[in-house]
Amino acid sequence: MTSTSSTPGLLTTSAAAPAGAQARARRRDRRVYLGSHPVLFGLLAAVRGRPVRRIGGTVLVHGAEAYRQALTRLPLDRTAEGTTGGAARSALAGEGDVLFDQEGSGHRSDRRDLAGQLSAAGVARLRAGWQPLLVRRLEPLSRGGAVDLVGLSRELAGSVVCALLGSDADPRAVAAAAAEAAAASVRSHLPGPRRRHAEAAAVRSAARLRDLLAPAEGALAAMVAVAAVNTTVAALPRAVAWCADAGLWDQAADEALRPVLAAELLRVTAASPLLPRVAAADGTVGGCPVRGGDRLLLVARHAAGAHRLDPDARRPAGPGTARLVFGAGPHACPGARLAEELLADVLAALAPARPVVTRARVDRRAALPGWRTLLVEARA
Repeated sequence: MTSTSSTPGLLTTSAAAPAGAQARARRRDRRVYLGSHPVLFGLLAAVRGRPVRRIGGTVLVHGAEAYRQALTRLPLDRTAEGTTGGAARSALAGEGDVLFDQEGSGHRSDRRDLAGQLSAAGVARLRAGWQPLLVRRLEPLSRGGAVDLVGLSRELAGSVVCALLGSDADPRAVAAAAAEAAAASVRSHLPGPRRRHAEAAAVRSAARLRDLLAPAEGALAAMVAVAAVNTTVAALPRAVAWCADAGLWDQAADEALRPVLAAELLRVTAASPLLPRVAAADGTVGGCPVRGGDRLLLVARHAAGAHRLDPDARRPAGPGTARLVFGAGPHACPGARLAEELLADVLAALAPARPVVTRARVDRRAALPGWRTLLVEARA
C-alpha cells in the first residue's frame, strides 16, 4: 500500500517504514542543513522546481539528466576559484596535483590508481581492518551503554585512510586534521559568507595533515584523506540516524536487503549534497545555454531524488539514480564501493541492538552537513 507522508510531495511505499517514521527521519536529517548552511540550502530548496535555473552568472542544476550532462558533456574548469579543485589547490599552496584539480592523462592515471586500490579486492583488504574496530567500539551497546557514531566514524575513516596510504599515523589524529583542513578550505569556497583568514588557515591545516601522513607524502595523499574522512564522517551517522528513526532495522538485518539499504541511505543523506563547478567552455545543460566561466551549482541530492523519495531496500530508486550522489562519468567518486560496503558493515553490526538516537547535535563548522555528536543506545 502506498501512503503519503506529512512532508509535501513525499511518498513512501515500504510497509516496514510507515510514512510517519520516514517523516520523522527526514525532519531530523533536515536539521543538519539548517544548522550548517541554512541560507544556501533554503535557496536551493526554493528554486528546485525546475531541472535547471539560471540566476545571473550562476546555473543551478537539479534534474538528474541535466546533472549527468553537466558532469559528462560540459568541459569543466577544474582549477577555478569556487570549485573543489580550486579550494584544494589554494589550501596546498600549489604543491603538486591533488586529483580534484588535474586535467587530461594525469587525472585519468591517478584516478585509475586510486580506483584500483578501491576495487573489490582492495576494499576486502580494508574490511579486514575496520571489522574488528567495529566490534570493539560497539561493544558498549551490549552492556546498556551509549556509542557516539560521530566518534566511531572518525576512527573508522582515519583507519581506512591510513591503511590506504600506508601510513602508521594515529587514525584519530588524521581524521581530526582532515576535518580541520576541509572546514578551513572547502567550506570557505561554498556560496555564503567567508571566514576571515580562511585561506591561510587552510594552508596551515593542510600542512599539518601532510606531516601526519608521512611517509605517505604529497598533496594527493592529503586530499584523499580530506575527501575520505569528511564524506565518511558526514554520511555514516546521518545514515544510522535515518535508519533508527524510520525503523529500518529489519532491512538492515536482512543480508540480501542490507547492501541495497546502504545505497538508499547514502542516496537520501547525500554526504556531498552540492558540487560547485565552473564551465570551461560554452555548452548546454538541460536545454539551458551555459557560457564559459559560468558558475555551476550541481545539486547532487536533488538529482538523486533525496528530497522526495524515501529510502526503501524493497523498492529502491535504482543504481542509476542512487549513484548520482557520487557524481557521474569521469567525475564519479572512485570511493563509492568503499562507502557502500563500510555503511553496510556498520548497519550489520548495529542491527541486533536496534539502537535508537538519544542525543544529536549539529556540527556547524564542518565542511559537509553532518552531526557533531550522535549518541545511540540499544533499544530496551
